[in-house]
Amino acid sequence: MDGLECSEILFSQIDLGDRFDSDYYTKNYLHISDQMSKVPTEKLAKLATTVASAFYPAATQLYSEGDTAFARCVDCVSYPVITKDQDSKFEKIPYAFGKENKGISFIKAEDIIITKVGTPCYASILTDYSEIALSRTVMGLTGIHSVDPYYLMVFLRCKYGFDQLFRQRELTIQYQLTLPRVKAVDVYLANDMLQIKVMKLCKKSKEFQQKSNEAYQMAEQILRDIVDYPDDTALGTYSIKKINESFAISGRLDAEYYQPKYEAIVKKLNTRETVLSLCNLHDKNYNPDAKQTYQYIELADVGQSGDISDVDIQYGSDLPMRARRIVKSGQVIVPSVEGSLQSCALITDEYDGALCSTGFYVLDSDCINSETLLVLFKSEPIQALMKQRCSGTILTAISKDELLSTPLPMIDGDIQKEIAGKVQEAFTLRKQSKQLLEYAKQAVEMAIEQGEDVALAWLKDKIPVEV
Repeated sequence: MDGLECSEILFSQIDLGDRFDSDYYTKNYLHISDQMSKVPTEKLAKLATTVASAFYPAATQLYSEGDTAFARCVDCVSYPVITKDQDSKFEKIPYAFGKENKGISFIKAEDIIITKVGTPCYASILTDYSEIALSRTVMGLTGIHSVDPYYLMVFLRCKYGFDQLFRQRELTIQYQLTLPRVKAVDVYLANDMLQIKVMKLCKKSKEFQQKSNEAYQMAEQILRDIVDYPDDTALGTYSIKKINESFAISGRLDAEYYQPKYEAIVKKLNTRETVLSLCNLHDKNYNPDAKQTYQYIELADVGQSGDISDVDIQYGSDLPMRARRIVKSGQVIVPSVEGSLQSCALITDEYDGALCSTGFYVLDSDCINSETLLVLFKSEPIQALMKQRCSGTILTAISKDELLSTPLPMIDGDIQKEIAGKVQEAFTLRKQSKQLLEYAKQAVEMAIEQGEDVALAWLKDKIPVEV
Protein backbone atom coordinates (compact mmCIF):
# COMPACT_ATOMS: atom_id res chain seq x y z
CA MET A 1 0.00 0.00 0.00
CA ASP A 2 3.05 2.25 0.11
CA GLY A 3 2.35 5.34 -2.02
CA LEU A 4 -1.31 4.44 -2.49
CA GLU A 5 -4.35 6.27 -1.14
CA CYS A 6 -7.52 4.77 0.25
CA SER A 7 -10.88 6.33 1.18
CA GLU A 8 -13.69 4.41 2.90
CA ILE A 9 -17.22 5.42 1.83
CA LEU A 10 -20.50 3.95 3.11
CA PHE A 11 -22.59 2.29 0.40
CA SER A 12 -25.58 4.36 1.58
CA GLN A 13 -23.66 7.53 0.67
CA ILE A 14 -23.13 6.52 -2.97
CA ASP A 15 -25.51 7.49 -5.75
CA LEU A 16 -25.27 4.51 -8.11
CA GLY A 17 -27.00 6.55 -10.82
CA ASP A 18 -24.18 9.09 -10.77
CA ARG A 19 -20.46 8.77 -9.93
CA PHE A 20 -18.99 5.98 -7.84
CA ASP A 21 -15.49 5.80 -9.31
CA SER A 22 -12.54 5.98 -6.90
CA ASP A 23 -11.30 9.31 -8.34
CA TYR A 24 -14.50 11.01 -7.17
CA TYR A 25 -13.78 10.01 -3.56
CA THR A 26 -10.13 10.96 -3.14
CA LYS A 27 -9.18 12.39 0.25
CA ASN A 28 -8.74 15.88 -1.15
CA TYR A 29 -12.29 15.98 -2.56
CA LEU A 30 -13.73 14.59 0.67
CA HIS A 31 -11.83 17.25 2.62
CA ILE A 32 -13.26 19.96 0.36
CA SER A 33 -16.79 18.66 0.94
CA ASP A 34 -16.24 18.51 4.68
CA GLN A 35 -14.93 22.09 4.85
CA MET A 36 -17.76 23.43 2.70
CA SER A 37 -20.32 21.78 5.00
CA LYS A 38 -19.09 23.99 7.86
CA VAL A 39 -19.67 27.37 6.17
CA PRO A 40 -22.73 29.08 4.62
CA THR A 41 -23.11 27.99 0.98
CA GLU A 42 -25.52 28.10 -1.92
CA LYS A 43 -25.67 26.01 -5.07
CA LEU A 44 -24.28 27.83 -8.10
CA ALA A 45 -27.58 27.15 -9.89
CA LYS A 46 -29.31 29.48 -7.37
CA LEU A 47 -26.83 32.31 -7.96
CA ALA A 48 -26.52 32.41 -11.76
CA THR A 49 -27.87 31.08 -15.03
CA THR A 50 -25.52 28.73 -16.88
CA VAL A 51 -25.31 29.06 -20.67
CA ALA A 52 -23.23 27.35 -23.35
CA SER A 53 -22.97 27.28 -27.11
CA ALA A 54 -24.16 24.07 -28.75
CA PHE A 55 -24.29 23.21 -32.43
CA TYR A 56 -23.46 25.95 -34.91
CA PRO A 57 -21.87 26.09 -38.38
CA ALA A 58 -18.09 26.19 -38.72
CA ALA A 59 -16.92 29.75 -38.13
CA THR A 60 -13.16 29.51 -38.73
CA GLN A 61 -13.42 30.99 -42.22
CA LEU A 62 -15.18 34.06 -40.76
CA TYR A 63 -12.46 35.02 -38.27
CA SER A 64 -10.79 37.40 -40.75
CA GLU A 65 -13.97 39.48 -41.10
CA GLY A 66 -15.31 39.12 -37.57
CA ASP A 67 -16.04 42.03 -35.23
CA THR A 68 -17.16 40.22 -32.05
CA ALA A 69 -14.78 38.47 -29.65
CA PHE A 70 -15.27 34.69 -29.67
CA ALA A 71 -14.11 33.35 -26.30
CA ARG A 72 -12.21 30.06 -26.29
CA CYS A 73 -10.52 28.07 -23.54
CA VAL A 74 -7.14 29.61 -24.41
CA ASP A 75 -8.55 33.11 -23.82
CA CYS A 76 -9.45 32.35 -20.20
CA VAL A 77 -6.99 30.00 -18.49
CA SER A 78 -4.30 32.64 -17.84
CA TYR A 79 -6.70 35.60 -17.72
CA PRO A 80 -8.87 35.73 -14.56
CA VAL A 81 -9.95 39.26 -15.50
CA ILE A 82 -10.66 39.65 -19.23
CA THR A 83 -10.11 43.18 -20.54
CA LYS A 84 -9.85 44.99 -23.86
CA ASP A 85 -6.07 44.55 -23.64
CA GLN A 86 -6.71 40.99 -24.80
CA ASP A 87 -8.60 42.12 -27.87
CA SER A 88 -5.83 41.34 -30.36
CA LYS A 89 -5.64 37.72 -29.08
CA PHE A 90 -9.33 36.95 -29.52
CA GLU A 91 -10.59 35.24 -32.63
CA LYS A 92 -13.67 37.13 -33.83
CA ILE A 93 -16.90 36.26 -35.59
CA PRO A 94 -19.39 38.59 -37.29
CA TYR A 95 -22.00 39.73 -34.77
CA ALA A 96 -24.81 38.95 -37.22
CA PHE A 97 -23.52 35.37 -37.62
CA GLY A 98 -23.63 34.85 -33.87
CA LYS A 99 -27.13 36.22 -33.51
CA GLU A 100 -28.51 34.33 -36.52
CA ASN A 101 -27.26 30.98 -35.18
CA LYS A 102 -29.19 30.18 -32.01
CA GLY A 103 -26.58 27.62 -31.02
CA ILE A 104 -24.18 30.45 -30.13
CA SER A 105 -24.54 31.97 -26.65
CA PHE A 106 -23.44 35.45 -25.60
CA ILE A 107 -22.42 36.90 -22.25
CA LYS A 108 -22.09 40.50 -21.05
CA ALA A 109 -19.82 42.59 -18.82
CA GLU A 110 -19.40 41.15 -15.29
CA ASP A 111 -20.63 37.74 -16.43
CA ILE A 112 -18.26 34.81 -15.84
CA ILE A 113 -16.72 32.34 -18.28
CA ILE A 114 -15.68 28.82 -17.20
CA THR A 115 -13.48 26.69 -19.45
CA LYS A 116 -15.30 23.48 -20.35
CA VAL A 117 -12.92 21.31 -22.40
CA GLY A 118 -9.22 21.25 -23.20
CA THR A 119 -8.07 22.85 -19.95
CA PRO A 120 -11.34 22.83 -18.00
CA CYS A 121 -12.47 24.46 -14.73
CA TYR A 122 -10.84 27.92 -15.02
CA ALA A 123 -13.16 30.86 -14.29
CA SER A 124 -12.70 34.39 -15.70
CA ILE A 125 -14.79 37.54 -15.34
CA LEU A 126 -15.55 39.65 -18.40
CA THR A 127 -14.89 43.41 -18.21
CA ASP A 128 -14.68 46.24 -20.76
CA TYR A 129 -16.80 44.37 -23.35
CA SER A 130 -20.53 44.98 -23.62
CA GLU A 131 -21.00 41.53 -25.15
CA ILE A 132 -18.94 38.60 -26.48
CA ALA A 133 -19.77 35.20 -27.98
CA LEU A 134 -18.87 31.82 -26.49
CA SER A 135 -17.23 28.96 -28.36
CA ARG A 136 -18.05 25.34 -27.51
CA THR A 137 -14.93 25.08 -25.33
CA VAL A 138 -16.35 27.37 -22.62
CA MET A 139 -19.60 28.06 -20.76
CA GLY A 140 -20.98 31.21 -19.16
CA LEU A 141 -22.58 32.34 -15.92
CA THR A 142 -25.06 35.15 -16.50
CA GLY A 143 -27.61 36.98 -14.37
CA ILE A 144 -25.37 36.66 -11.31
CA HIS A 145 -27.19 37.77 -8.14
CA SER A 146 -26.92 37.52 -4.34
CA VAL A 147 -23.12 37.38 -4.67
CA ASP A 148 -20.54 39.79 -6.05
CA PRO A 149 -19.39 38.53 -9.51
CA TYR A 150 -15.71 39.37 -8.85
CA TYR A 151 -15.86 37.47 -5.57
CA LEU A 152 -17.57 34.55 -7.33
CA MET A 153 -14.78 34.39 -9.93
CA VAL A 154 -12.13 34.36 -7.20
CA PHE A 155 -14.00 31.66 -5.25
CA LEU A 156 -14.20 29.50 -8.39
CA ARG A 157 -10.44 30.00 -8.91
CA CYS A 158 -9.49 29.18 -5.31
CA LYS A 159 -9.00 25.55 -4.34
CA TYR A 160 -12.49 25.19 -2.83
CA GLY A 161 -14.15 26.23 -6.07
CA PHE A 162 -11.66 24.91 -8.63
CA ASP A 163 -11.36 21.48 -7.03
CA GLN A 164 -15.15 21.12 -6.91
CA LEU A 165 -15.31 21.89 -10.64
CA PHE A 166 -12.40 19.53 -11.30
CA ARG A 167 -14.14 16.78 -9.38
CA GLN A 168 -17.29 17.26 -11.46
CA ARG A 169 -15.62 16.68 -14.84
CA GLU A 170 -17.31 14.03 -16.94
CA LEU A 171 -14.89 11.10 -17.32
CA THR A 172 -15.32 10.75 -21.07
CA ILE A 173 -12.57 10.42 -23.70
CA GLN A 174 -12.04 14.16 -23.38
CA TYR A 175 -12.66 15.24 -19.78
CA GLN A 176 -15.19 18.05 -19.78
CA LEU A 177 -17.62 20.00 -17.63
CA THR A 178 -21.36 19.88 -18.22
CA LEU A 179 -23.92 22.49 -17.22
CA PRO A 180 -25.80 20.28 -14.70
CA ARG A 181 -22.58 19.42 -12.85
CA VAL A 182 -21.45 23.04 -12.69
CA LYS A 183 -24.84 24.02 -11.28
CA ALA A 184 -24.27 21.56 -8.42
CA VAL A 185 -21.12 23.33 -7.15
CA ASP A 186 -21.41 24.76 -3.62
CA VAL A 187 -20.46 28.44 -3.40
CA TYR A 188 -19.21 29.83 -0.11
CA LEU A 189 -21.20 32.98 0.73
CA ALA A 190 -18.70 35.18 2.55
CA ASN A 191 -19.93 38.27 4.37
CA ASP A 192 -20.30 41.54 2.47
CA MET A 193 -17.10 42.99 3.92
CA LEU A 194 -14.92 40.18 2.55
CA GLN A 195 -16.73 40.11 -0.79
CA ILE A 196 -16.21 43.86 -1.22
CA LYS A 197 -12.54 43.53 -0.28
CA VAL A 198 -12.05 40.77 -2.85
CA MET A 199 -13.86 42.82 -5.50
CA LYS A 200 -11.59 45.82 -4.85
CA LEU A 201 -8.50 43.62 -5.09
CA CYS A 202 -9.68 42.35 -8.48
CA LYS A 203 -10.27 45.86 -9.78
CA LYS A 204 -6.90 47.05 -8.48
CA SER A 205 -5.28 44.02 -10.14
CA LYS A 206 -6.93 45.02 -13.40
CA GLU A 207 -5.61 48.58 -13.00
CA PHE A 208 -2.05 47.33 -12.47
CA GLN A 209 -2.38 45.04 -15.50
CA GLN A 210 -3.48 47.93 -17.70
CA LYS A 211 -0.61 50.12 -16.46
CA SER A 212 1.74 47.23 -17.17
CA ASN A 213 0.49 47.00 -20.75
CA GLU A 214 0.89 50.75 -21.16
CA ALA A 215 4.50 50.61 -19.94
CA TYR A 216 5.33 47.80 -22.35
CA GLN A 217 3.67 49.68 -25.23
CA MET A 218 5.87 52.69 -24.40
CA ALA A 219 8.92 50.44 -24.68
CA GLU A 220 7.68 49.31 -28.10
CA GLN A 221 7.15 52.92 -29.15
CA ILE A 222 10.69 53.92 -28.12
CA LEU A 223 12.03 51.17 -30.38
CA ARG A 224 9.54 51.97 -33.15
CA ASP A 225 10.87 55.54 -33.30
CA ILE A 226 14.22 54.22 -34.47
CA VAL A 227 13.34 50.83 -36.00
CA ASP A 228 10.21 51.50 -38.02
CA TYR A 229 8.21 49.25 -40.31
CA PRO A 230 8.23 50.62 -43.88
CA ASP A 231 5.04 51.60 -45.66
CA ASP A 232 4.64 48.74 -48.13
CA THR A 233 1.35 49.86 -49.70
CA ALA A 234 3.09 51.20 -52.81
CA LEU A 235 5.72 48.46 -53.15
CA GLY A 236 3.71 46.02 -55.23
CA THR A 237 3.14 42.34 -54.62
CA TYR A 238 5.80 40.69 -56.79
CA SER A 239 9.48 40.85 -57.68
CA ILE A 240 11.39 39.73 -60.75
CA LYS A 241 14.64 38.03 -59.83
CA LYS A 242 17.40 36.37 -61.81
CA ILE A 243 18.45 32.92 -60.65
CA ASN A 244 21.82 34.23 -59.44
CA GLU A 245 19.98 36.86 -57.38
CA SER A 246 17.57 34.43 -55.79
CA PHE A 247 17.80 30.62 -55.69
CA ALA A 248 21.57 30.57 -56.08
CA ILE A 249 21.87 32.65 -52.88
CA SER A 250 18.93 31.59 -50.74
CA GLY A 251 17.98 28.15 -52.07
CA ARG A 252 14.34 29.33 -52.03
CA LEU A 253 11.94 29.19 -54.98
CA ASP A 254 8.71 30.23 -53.22
CA ALA A 255 7.36 33.58 -54.40
CA GLU A 256 6.46 34.78 -50.87
CA TYR A 257 10.14 34.84 -49.91
CA TYR A 258 10.84 37.53 -52.53
CA GLN A 259 8.00 39.91 -51.70
CA PRO A 260 9.19 43.56 -52.04
CA LYS A 261 8.22 44.31 -48.43
CA TYR A 262 11.06 42.16 -47.10
CA GLU A 263 13.67 44.01 -49.12
CA ALA A 264 12.16 47.27 -47.89
CA ILE A 265 12.45 46.13 -44.27
CA VAL A 266 16.11 45.17 -44.67
CA LYS A 267 16.82 48.51 -46.36
CA LYS A 268 15.01 50.38 -43.58
CA LEU A 269 16.98 48.56 -40.86
CA ASN A 270 20.18 49.73 -42.54
CA THR A 271 22.42 47.30 -40.67
CA ARG A 272 25.18 44.85 -41.44
CA GLU A 273 24.64 43.10 -38.12
CA THR A 274 22.73 39.84 -37.75
CA VAL A 275 21.43 37.67 -34.92
CA LEU A 276 24.68 35.70 -35.27
CA SER A 277 26.93 38.75 -34.85
CA LEU A 278 25.00 40.33 -31.97
CA CYS A 279 23.62 37.36 -30.01
CA ASN A 280 24.72 34.15 -28.33
CA LEU A 281 22.64 31.05 -29.11
CA HIS A 282 22.40 28.42 -26.37
CA ASP A 283 21.28 25.19 -28.03
CA LYS A 284 23.09 22.52 -26.05
CA ASN A 285 20.71 19.81 -24.85
CA TYR A 286 20.25 19.29 -21.11
CA ASN A 287 19.34 15.92 -19.64
CA PRO A 288 17.06 16.43 -16.63
CA ASP A 289 17.52 14.39 -13.47
CA ALA A 290 14.59 11.96 -13.22
CA LYS A 291 14.19 12.56 -9.46
CA GLN A 292 14.49 16.35 -9.52
CA THR A 293 11.62 18.79 -10.09
CA TYR A 294 11.80 21.46 -12.79
CA GLN A 295 9.71 24.38 -13.93
CA TYR A 296 8.78 23.58 -17.52
CA ILE A 297 8.01 26.53 -19.81
CA GLU A 298 5.67 25.79 -22.71
CA LEU A 299 4.35 28.03 -25.46
CA ALA A 300 0.99 28.41 -23.69
CA ASP A 301 2.77 29.88 -20.64
CA VAL A 302 4.01 32.94 -22.56
CA GLY A 303 1.97 36.16 -22.31
CA GLN A 304 1.49 38.81 -24.96
CA SER A 305 4.10 41.15 -23.39
CA GLY A 306 6.87 38.57 -23.09
CA ASP A 307 5.97 37.49 -19.55
CA ILE A 308 5.73 33.90 -18.32
CA SER A 309 3.08 32.51 -15.96
CA ASP A 310 1.26 29.36 -14.82
CA VAL A 311 4.32 27.17 -15.40
CA ASP A 312 4.01 23.49 -14.50
CA ILE A 313 6.47 21.93 -12.06
CA GLN A 314 7.30 18.35 -13.02
CA TYR A 315 9.75 15.63 -12.11
CA GLY A 316 12.43 15.01 -14.71
CA SER A 317 11.00 11.53 -15.28
CA ASP A 318 7.62 13.04 -16.27
CA LEU A 319 8.92 15.70 -18.64
CA PRO A 320 8.35 15.30 -22.40
CA MET A 321 11.35 14.49 -24.57
CA ARG A 322 11.30 18.02 -26.02
CA ALA A 323 12.04 19.56 -22.58
CA ARG A 324 15.77 19.75 -23.19
CA ARG A 325 16.73 23.45 -22.98
CA ILE A 326 17.78 24.88 -19.63
CA VAL A 327 17.36 28.65 -19.34
CA LYS A 328 18.96 31.32 -17.17
CA SER A 329 17.81 34.71 -15.94
CA GLY A 330 18.33 37.41 -18.58
CA GLN A 331 17.96 35.12 -21.59
CA VAL A 332 15.25 35.49 -24.21
CA ILE A 333 13.38 32.54 -25.71
CA VAL A 334 12.15 32.79 -29.31
CA PRO A 335 9.72 30.22 -30.80
CA SER A 336 10.70 28.48 -34.02
CA VAL A 337 7.22 27.63 -35.38
CA GLU A 338 5.71 30.20 -37.76
CA GLY A 339 2.32 30.57 -36.10
CA SER A 340 3.88 31.27 -32.70
CA LEU A 341 6.80 33.58 -33.54
CA GLN A 342 5.26 36.43 -31.50
CA SER A 343 5.43 34.38 -28.28
CA CYS A 344 8.94 35.49 -27.31
CA ALA A 345 9.62 35.76 -23.57
CA LEU A 346 12.17 37.15 -21.14
CA ILE A 347 13.52 34.75 -18.51
CA THR A 348 13.26 36.50 -15.14
CA ASP A 349 14.91 35.48 -11.86
CA GLU A 350 11.97 33.29 -10.81
CA TYR A 351 12.51 31.04 -13.86
CA ASP A 352 16.30 30.80 -13.61
CA GLY A 353 17.18 27.13 -14.10
CA ALA A 354 13.82 26.24 -15.65
CA LEU A 355 13.52 24.04 -18.73
CA CYS A 356 11.87 24.94 -22.00
CA SER A 357 11.03 23.08 -25.17
CA THR A 358 13.49 22.55 -28.00
CA GLY A 359 10.86 24.43 -30.02
CA PHE A 360 12.38 27.61 -28.56
CA TYR A 361 15.70 29.23 -29.45
CA VAL A 362 17.48 30.47 -26.30
CA LEU A 363 19.40 33.72 -26.84
CA ASP A 364 21.23 36.49 -25.03
CA SER A 365 23.64 39.23 -26.09
CA ASP A 366 26.81 40.89 -24.84
CA CYS A 367 25.89 44.23 -26.41
CA ILE A 368 22.08 44.41 -26.23
CA ASN A 369 20.33 44.18 -22.88
CA SER A 370 17.73 41.45 -22.41
CA GLU A 371 14.72 43.77 -22.33
CA THR A 372 15.70 45.45 -25.61
CA LEU A 373 16.38 42.06 -27.18
CA LEU A 374 12.87 40.93 -26.21
CA VAL A 375 11.22 44.02 -27.71
CA LEU A 376 13.37 43.70 -30.84
CA PHE A 377 12.35 40.10 -31.50
CA LYS A 378 8.70 40.98 -30.94
CA SER A 379 8.89 44.08 -33.15
CA GLU A 380 7.04 44.13 -36.46
CA PRO A 381 10.12 44.33 -38.74
CA ILE A 382 11.99 41.42 -37.10
CA GLN A 383 8.81 39.35 -36.86
CA ALA A 384 8.23 39.85 -40.59
CA LEU A 385 11.79 38.81 -41.45
CA MET A 386 11.55 35.68 -39.28
CA LYS A 387 8.25 34.78 -40.92
CA GLN A 388 9.85 35.24 -44.36
CA ARG A 389 12.57 32.76 -43.43
CA CYS A 390 10.24 30.01 -42.23
CA SER A 391 10.08 26.89 -44.39
CA GLY A 392 8.55 23.43 -44.32
CA THR A 393 5.36 21.67 -45.32
CA ILE A 394 3.08 20.44 -42.54
CA LEU A 395 4.75 22.56 -39.84
CA THR A 396 6.60 25.62 -41.13
CA ALA A 397 9.40 26.87 -38.89
CA ILE A 398 12.52 29.01 -38.97
CA SER A 399 15.72 26.98 -38.99
CA LYS A 400 18.76 27.75 -36.85
CA ASP A 401 20.78 29.01 -39.84
CA GLU A 402 17.93 31.23 -41.06
CA LEU A 403 17.46 32.72 -37.60
CA LEU A 404 21.15 33.46 -37.15
CA SER A 405 21.37 35.17 -40.55
CA THR A 406 18.36 37.43 -39.83
CA PRO A 407 19.37 41.13 -39.88
CA LEU A 408 19.30 42.75 -36.44
CA PRO A 409 20.06 46.43 -35.74
CA MET A 410 22.42 47.58 -33.02
CA ILE A 411 20.59 49.91 -30.61
CA ASP A 412 22.18 52.95 -28.95
CA GLY A 413 23.03 52.37 -25.28
CA ASP A 414 20.88 55.23 -23.95
CA ILE A 415 17.89 53.97 -25.94
CA GLN A 416 18.47 50.48 -24.53
CA LYS A 417 18.35 51.88 -20.99
CA GLU A 418 15.02 53.60 -21.71
CA ILE A 419 13.53 50.42 -23.15
CA ALA A 420 14.85 48.32 -20.26
CA GLY A 421 13.31 50.72 -17.73
CA LYS A 422 9.86 50.50 -19.30
CA VAL A 423 9.96 46.70 -19.69
CA GLN A 424 11.07 46.28 -16.07
CA GLU A 425 8.24 48.60 -14.98
CA ALA A 426 5.78 46.53 -17.01
CA PHE A 427 6.98 43.27 -15.45
CA THR A 428 6.87 44.72 -11.92
CA LEU A 429 3.29 45.97 -12.39
CA ARG A 430 2.22 42.64 -13.86
CA LYS A 431 3.71 40.80 -10.90
CA GLN A 432 1.84 43.11 -8.52
CA SER A 433 -1.37 42.51 -10.46
CA LYS A 434 -1.03 38.74 -10.12
CA GLN A 435 -0.07 39.04 -6.45
CA LEU A 436 -3.29 40.91 -5.62
CA LEU A 437 -5.37 38.15 -7.18
CA GLU A 438 -3.36 35.56 -5.29
CA TYR A 439 -4.02 37.42 -2.04
CA ALA A 440 -7.74 37.45 -2.86
CA LYS A 441 -7.76 33.67 -3.42
CA GLN A 442 -5.78 33.00 -0.24
CA ALA A 443 -8.14 35.22 1.77
CA VAL A 444 -11.20 33.26 0.59
CA GLU A 445 -9.50 29.95 1.44
CA MET A 446 -8.47 31.31 4.84
CA ALA A 447 -12.01 32.49 5.55
CA ILE A 448 -13.35 28.98 4.89
CA GLU A 449 -10.69 27.33 7.03
CA GLN A 450 -10.16 29.84 9.86
CA GLY A 451 -12.99 32.35 9.71
CA GLU A 452 -13.64 35.69 8.00
CA ASP A 453 -12.16 37.83 10.79
CA VAL A 454 -8.84 36.02 10.43
CA ALA A 455 -8.93 36.43 6.64
CA LEU A 456 -9.69 40.16 6.82
CA ALA A 457 -6.95 40.72 9.40
CA TRP A 458 -4.48 38.80 7.21
CA LEU A 459 -5.40 40.93 4.20
CA LYS A 460 -4.97 44.12 6.22
CA ASP A 461 -1.48 42.96 7.22
CA LYS A 462 -0.56 42.06 3.61
CA ILE A 463 -2.08 45.25 2.13
CA PRO A 464 -2.00 47.93 4.84
CA VAL A 465 -3.07 50.68 2.43
CA GLU A 466 -6.79 50.65 1.54
CA VAL A 467 -7.30 49.21 -1.94
